Amino acid sequence: MTAERPAAIVCTLAARGRVAIGEPYFEAGPAIALGRRLHVPAGEGDLVLVEPRGRGGGRVVEALGSPDDVNAVMHALAAEAGVARPEQPSTPVAEPPPDARADRRGLHTFTIDPATARDFDDAISVDGERVHVHIADVSAFVTAGGPVDDEADERATSVYLPGRVDPMLPANLADGACSLVPGQDRLAVTVTLGPGDAVSFERSVIRSDHRLTYEQADAILAGGEAPAELAAALRSTSATAERLEADRRARGALAIDSPEPAFRIAGGEVVAAEVERATAAHRLIEQLMVRANERVAERLWEGREPALYRVHEPPAADALEALVERLDELDVPTPPMPPHPTGPAAGQYAGTVSAAVARFAAARGRGQTLPSLVLRALERARYDPANLGHSGLASTAYCHFTSPIRRYPDLVCHRALLHRLGGAGVGVTGDLAELAAHCSRREREAAQLERRGQDICLARLLRRRLYDLGWQATFDGEVSGVIDGALFVRFDELFEGLLPARSLGDDWYALDRLGVALVGSRTGSRVRLADPLTVRVRSADPATGKVLLDLGRV
Repeated sequence: MTAERPAAIVCTLAARGRVAIGEPYFEAGPAIALGRRLHVPAGEGDLVLVEPRGRGGGRVVEALGSPDDVNAVMHALAAEAGVARPEQPSTPVAEPPPDARADRRGLHTFTIDPATARDFDDAISVDGERVHVHIADVSAFVTAGGPVDDEADERATSVYLPGRVDPMLPANLADGACSLVPGQDRLAVTVTLGPGDAVSFERSVIRSDHRLTYEQADAILAGGEAPAELAAALRSTSATAERLEADRRARGALAIDSPEPAFRIAGGEVVAAEVERATAAHRLIEQLMVRANERVAERLWEGREPALYRVHEPPAADALEALVERLDELDVPTPPMPPHPTGPAAGQYAGTVSAAVARFAAARGRGQTLPSLVLRALERARYDPANLGHSGLASTAYCHFTSPIRRYPDLVCHRALLHRLGGAGVGVTGDLAELAAHCSRREREAAQLERRGQDICLARLLRRRLYDLGWQATFDGEVSGVIDGALFVRFDELFEGLLPARSLGDDWYALDRLGVALVGSRTGSRVRLADPLTVRVRSADPATGKVLLDLGRV
């Protein structure tokens, strides 16, 4: 997962006489000679992973399947990025050494995850006024400095492509011994949130009673049938989450929803997709996990325990001034900005602006892309060994603790907390600044790869729809991005494509000084972010995910 040329390249297999060649699939490049066709273990037109060997030659290291099969394409994407985890025979999991644990198997416990989830990091129990957040105790199975830990450190994160996951940990841990599956005793680290500001931490053993999907949890919260104890626990934790969210928004947390597409793949094709938006069940889990992360970070910081924090520094005053100027140009009302806001005041004002943008978009029924302006004014969240706070969450101390199966910084924080509490091990050692930079980089690379996978699947779904509708079909959309010489347009809720400025009419369009509109040099006409546009699709590339648009004529 690096920006450099990959060590192996995905190609489609072709023939030139008796010689097989590989033509790069995801990005254009020179063909690679692969030797005589009889020696290549794939059919013509198939995807293959090629290791370049100099002088225009290379060898096939893996046959990947047909480019018509989206599962093969997602495998190919992961393989070229170097994140595909090879299938290996399951090996027995070593029993962790015995230790003192609180027995929490008597608590009524449940998990809430996507329907397609295979690894379950977190579970919830309610005990009177206390909420127990149970997190898989990966540290009990992964010895610091051992081979599994070294690979997890290098990977730093699991990678989720449509229909596929390449886990940070081996499958027998990620989906097996560490996963909080129902009906099985599992080792956990439990954060208990009590009345007021009370909190406690303990190593525990739990047994989940219910594995709920978000849809099932939402149905129960809406009054659907469920065991009485489960329904009561869901209602109680949902009310707690609502209070936590309200408190956070009052402190100036960002009000930005970042919906992701969810895909349905069948028979090797993308047959459907929908935008997943935050529901009551999503907010329940999100707010409880955020609060658990905060309480762990507070304990680590109070004890000056070496760890990794998740930090998000406040925006600079000039960035906020530029943001307000851009929003004003787009007729989005914003609250008055305090003079030269810095530190927490800057973060709080950014949160207030994000809420104003959300209200504007909801009232107008458009402008769903405007929050991107707010995000561009902010610093990027990252990992750091110093506690610099998390402006976006309005948190004075924050770390990642609740997903140790899929994120290495969470495992680091588990070890730090357990050491702070007097548990086993020596805490966290080594160059934490280097580890923080590495984990931040891996996170960005994984996000970029996941977006590529989503774009490819969306382009394939769009082609499927246009096969039924016809390529002359038009779509109502809105401008989602502006660059010199082109616009990006989001349409039909899911899709986004590039519209060249020359499609706008007989004029020369240039980017305005604020970067929010294209302006015609002769007519002075302006096309701005969030403006409505009708478009039709000129092309949708199933290999790159790039969609090219024309202005719709209706």
